[in-house]
Amino acid sequence: MRYLLLLACWSFSLHLFAQTTLPAWQEGMMDIHHISTGRGNAAFFILPDSTTLLVDAGEISDTHPRTRSPRNSAIRPDSTRPASEWIVDYIRQFYPGASVPRLDYAVITHFHDDHFGEWDELRPLAASGAYRLTGITAVGDKIPLGSLLDRGFHFPVDLQSNDFQTRYVNDEYHIVQTLQEYWKFIGYQQRARGMKHDTIRPGDASQIRLKNRPEKYPDWQLRNIAANGRIWTGFAEGEYFSLFRNGQYPGENPLSVCMKISYGPFDYFTGGDISGVNELGESDWNSVEANVAPVVGAVDVATLNHHGNRDSQSPFYVRTLRPRVWIQQCWSSDHPGEEVLRRITSTRLYPGERDLFTTDMLAANELVIGEKIKNSYKNLHGHVVVRVFDRGLKYLIYILDDFSPKREILAVFGPYDAR
Repeated sequence: MRYLLLLACWSFSLHLFAQTTLPAWQEGMMDIHHISTGRGNAAFFILPDSTTLLVDAGEISDTHPRTRSPRNSAIRPDSTRPASEWIVDYIRQFYPGASVPRLDYAVITHFHDDHFGEWDELRPLAASGAYRLTGITAVGDKIPLGSLLDRGFHFPVDLQSNDFQTRYVNDEYHIVQTLQEYWKFIGYQQRARGMKHDTIRPGDASQIRLKNRPEKYPDWQLRNIAANGRIWTGFAEGEYFSLFRNGQYPGENPLSVCMKISYGPFDYFTGGDISGVNELGESDWNSVEANVAPVVGAVDVATLNHHGNRDSQSPFYVRTLRPRVWIQQCWSSDHPGEEVLRRITSTRLYPGERDLFTTDMLAANELVIGEKIKNSYKNLHGHVVVRVFDRGLKYLIYILDDFSPKREILAVFGPYDAR
């Protein structure tokens, strides 16, 4: 009966919002678009004064047999273009005003294929011939970037060293080859377009700032919480401690950039692929999650770390952040792990309502986890847009059709009161 009621409500939403597009952004709003491509993470931000930010531009290679298998999401909205071109198309559709699109900032959380792209032998060269097009290099080739920020290349290991390049040259997901194209892209864009490149500074709340009318929005802030396992202490500006020593490479995920955005009373956190559960399924008190949670605190909206993989969202982390809304950026049949879903929906970890949204939910996961998926999530696919308004007092969640290049509204949730 509950399933039939949900199905009826979903059908009503489809009828109500069919052929309706997202109302245009207006000054004072903050829009956060979690773009569904089926090939990795990409989030497009329009900040209150029209400053723009892109966080990640994932593009998993189609040359892997798994990519086109039922274990992975299908490319959205269709396969007529690669994922990076669909990201460009999305940004152009929702870019504020009538000006030519330009991203003031782009942030790469870490150097994995589903976050910054992946080289393969089929990737075309840019028109300049300077680099191959995948992920952020493809997006930045079509839409100029003002500043590109990432975790840097020299800590805790030197990614440009012969030792690293030799050790990982045969990596299945081509991290060395993709980094080489990324570095070519940075060099060319700095020379040809004046793009700036910088390393994220943990604990800094001024590295990414409003560009256009900051004086109108003194209650807006983006603070870098962590990068490279260097975590803000919560006290002095830019003061951090490090979980990893020089020369210790834990892999890319724990080195992810983590950011908290505040607008009036509204708080949003995104943490790349950090985790907090060890290989035995126990809370890891030395993890990045356990160390960032106290300085992040309670938020209104949080993205699921590591797409909701079973090594993420530890009980301590969930209890500390206790968001009203969880957003899952999904491309795989193990997103989320069943135990992760139990933790983020547990009212024993924190009381009150919470709504879950996802860019996709694969059929395999629905079959394995069962009714808890439908009972927990408000949607099963789509671009997930957070629209914050009234100077951060309220926000809405829009679900846009990720199977349509027009991206019509499928459903609207809220308004929610910021806490």
